[in-house]
Amino acid sequence: MALDWRKYAAEFLGAFILVFGGSMAILASRATEGPLMVVVAFGFGISLLAGVAAFGHVSGGHFNPAVSIAALLDRRISPVDTVVYIVVQIVGALAASALILYLTGSQDDVLATRTLPRSGFGDSQAFILETVMTAVFLVVILASTKKSAAIAALLIPLTLVAIHLAAIPFSGASVNPARSLGPAVVGANLESIWVYIAGPIAGAIIGWFIWSVVARGKEEPEAST
Repeated sequence: MALDWRKYAAEFLGAFILVFGGSMAILASRATEGPLMVVVAFGFGISLLAGVAAFGHVSGGHFNPAVSIAALLDRRISPVDTVVYIVVQIVGALAASALILYLTGSQDDVLATRTLPRSGFGDSQAFILETVMTAVFLVVILASTKKSAAIAALLIPLTLVAIHLAAIPFSGASVNPARSLGPAVVGANLESIWVYIAGPIAGAIIGWFIWSVVARGKEEPEAST
């Protein structure tokens, strides 16, 4: 089976745009003392919108290992594509954080863009929140791309904005292992990283289950020829 390098390049670039745009929004908010939650929420949401607009037609616009896992469970992509997607998504996130390190010259700035439990939240509480938020995200993705494909490219980024507005003060709002791994690895601090790997993976499985059992509904019969 021939591998389609264009899809993998699209996933790399989409993950890069998402993590770079969102991370720079964090730093911009800190530098200007802007409204952190709003700036960061829309920074990540609009970066996802940009990535989907540019590359969604090539690869499906996952840019997130949790999305690829759910797509695999729903038989939308192959196991081989799933593995390669996840690898290039993580590499894209690492490249984004590495560029931030180069631009700012400060490992502290890179660490400022990572996700950590906040506001008295422990790892276990952050894990639960990340699981729930990822499950919600994946139900929206799986449902909208099948049932509302014409507006899915808008619905999905808006859902990511809402997730950030709800979760930033508590878990830091990741719902994407690649997004969390980029700054953690480049910043050389893996504190609580398991939360942002295990939570989104669990959320992807739960989200796919909810989509399959509750939201999918009856499949429309194929038109006869």
